[in-house]
Amino acid sequence: MASVRQVQITFDCANPERVARFWCEVLGYVVPPPPAGFDTWDEFDRSLPPERQGAAFACGDPSGAGPRLFFQRVPEGKVVKNRVHLDVRVGTGLVGEERLAALQAECARLVALGAVRVRVLQSDGYDESCIVMQDIEGNEFCLD
Repeated sequence: MASVRQVQITFDCANPERVARFWCEVLGYVVPPPPAGFDTWDEFDRSLPPERQGAAFACGDPSGAGPRLFFQRVPEGKVVKNRVHLDVRVGTGLVGEERLAALQAECARLVALGAVRVRVLQSDGYDESCIVMQDIEGNEFCLD
């Protein structure tokens, strides 16, 4: 029988720390303590070779229930739609106008953090409404 494995979600991006801190705000995640022997992540980063400085950053669910998010610097910019995206579940259990109001409120909070609202997908009798968004580097995600 297969065992349950932990999942880490990795983002390719231009500025790992900036994108990680955005997702901390979105999800209520936290930046873990720096490695042993370092007082801050900046101190740790300065200890790396110049080409590795600022190349990666991570954050995680303070409760330990959600997956760790890892952000790695890549040289190329985002060109096409994500093949995988996150659904940020803010409307679970809500339907109709109540759901849409909860999604719109969270959308406004995230836009203030730098996210972009792409479009609202209205309830169609089969699926409930959701809002397609982009993070601060253009990665798509949904408020669901």
